[in-house]
Amino acid sequence: MATLLQFYKFSLAFTIFCLGLGAWYGMGSTGTLAGTAEILWIIVVLSVLEISLSFDNAVVNASVLKEMDEVWQRRFLTWGIAFAVFGMRVVFPLAIVAIAAGIGPIQALNLSLNDPLEYERLVSSAHVGIAGFGGAFLAMVGLKFFFDEEKDVHWIRSVEQFLARFSALPAAEIALLLLTLWGISTILPDEEALTFLIAGILGLVTFIAVEGISHMLEMRDAAAKAAGAVVRSGLGGFLYLNILDASFSFDGVIGAFALSNNMVVIALGLSIGAMFVRSMTIHLVRKGTLAQYLYLEHGAFWAIIVLGGIMLASARFHIPETITGLIGAALIGLSLWWSVRHQRKFGKETAATEPAE
Repeated sequence: MATLLQFYKFSLAFTIFCLGLGAWYGMGSTGTLAGTAEILWIIVVLSVLEISLSFDNAVVNASVLKEMDEVWQRRFLTWGIAFAVFGMRVVFPLAIVAIAAGIGPIQALNLSLNDPLEYERLVSSAHVGIAGFGGAFLAMVGLKFFFDEEKDVHWIRSVEQFLARFSALPAAEIALLLLTLWGISTILPDEEALTFLIAGILGLVTFIAVEGISHMLEMRDAAAKAAGAVVRSGLGGFLYLNILDASFSFDGVIGAFALSNNMVVIALGLSIGAMFVRSMTIHLVRKGTLAQYLYLEHGAFWAIIVLGGIMLASARFHIPETITGLIGAALIGLSLWWSVRHQRKFGKETAATEPAE
């Protein structure tokens, strides 16, 4: 238990702090114990939903973070939370409202505090653009993992081997994504179709830009190592992880309005969840869980492809977050079970080298 707590003590402290802020805000805004208790309950539910829907995020984060040194791992947990909490859970919704309503950030803040119904309407009105950008970015994250001709470990063998072979065609995954964006745009109204296409292309460009920056930093570090310098890399991965976290949080921010349209309550609840996702990521890295469970990473990336596809489709169809979470949990659960089954059959010594069954 003590070993487990070392990974989550910061998250637990952060949770207590947020609940304290929620209690103070609740008493100030409602003036009653019942109203305060209701606000605290919504904060807890939002945090639990964020954690349960983001386990695939933690697994994918761990797959990147395991390649970074401990300095950048700590920075992801500390500096990165400022981006996750204040950037995506506070500033991002305010920026949407400011742009949609053509008002300044202070006016947007006042609107969120004094007219939550209008604030919710304005945030929700930007869903098509958010779905295009976030869905495209997440889809590329998942496709990149499987469109890899050097990949020799496969979980869903027939599909993954086909994608690995197909990856010999340059930019095949980009072509697939662009065709998907175009197909969805054809069933949208003209104005929304243009917004969706532009947002999707920007999501694709953002992914390529982040990949390019990461590659340049890796080349710089490799050159420095060849010259005998001591290199502690991680900036590229740090940028990639924070943009990935932002993409995961898009739907969560909008979906949170199903429980509350109060900006303060939403920010506190989702922030607690974001903190625990980061702690889970560190836990997975330090305990070597991805190496122990061979197909867990595969399940997480399949869940990301599904999440990206659902996010893209949500521009036209309403898909409850519960369904998204259940599909992701099912894929990760199956990959975990398959990993345990594989380990029992081949043993720990061969778990990292034996092919999928």
